[in-house]
Amino acid sequence: MIRPYRKPLIIFTPKSLLRHRESMSPLPEFAESKFKAVNWEWDESIKPQDVKRLIVCSGKVFFDLMAERKAKGIRNMAIVRIAQLYPFPHDDFQFEINRYPGATEVMWCQEEPGNQGAWYWIQHYLLRHMREEQILAYAMRPSSASPAVGYSSLHSEQQKELVDAAFRPVTDNLVRPVQGTARK
Repeated sequence: MIRPYRKPLIIFTPKSLLRHRESMSPLPEFAESKFKAVNWEWDESIKPQDVKRLIVCSGKVFFDLMAERKAKGIRNMAIVRIAQLYPFPHDDFQFEINRYPGATEVMWCQEEPGNQGAWYWIQHYLLRHMREEQILAYAMRPSSASPAVGYSSLHSEQQKELVDAAFRPVTDNLVRPVQGTARK
């Protein structure tokens, strides 16, 4: 607010998160903290040295992933949420990749269909920061001409499938970098 120019703050959030218990921050965090472009793993019982897969997401799918991981009792997969997609927070994301030295997989998970959402734009940044031994995979809805399927039951079924896919062993949803592509 002290800048000589005004820049609008635009926040997109689904109404389902307005009263979601996990999406609330304690009041002191607003006064003592600052915006985090990358939100690291919340569960303190997840030990960085035990993590084999880093699940990266943005938006409310984060809460579905957290609930599913808890329900399945998974302890070797960390979930990181990117809160700022542009400009991409390179340093913060690199810090998260480095936090998990044993992670051999990076899984991007998004609610949107494959031809929508952040996937095509963000995969290059994810690859840029990954280590040579890591693979990039994805879990998302099938490509579609519309952002929603139109039926609540089908939407719920697809949502469950994409969340399940984020935790399943990687099979064919791999992204292979072009040979010789430099990663910085």
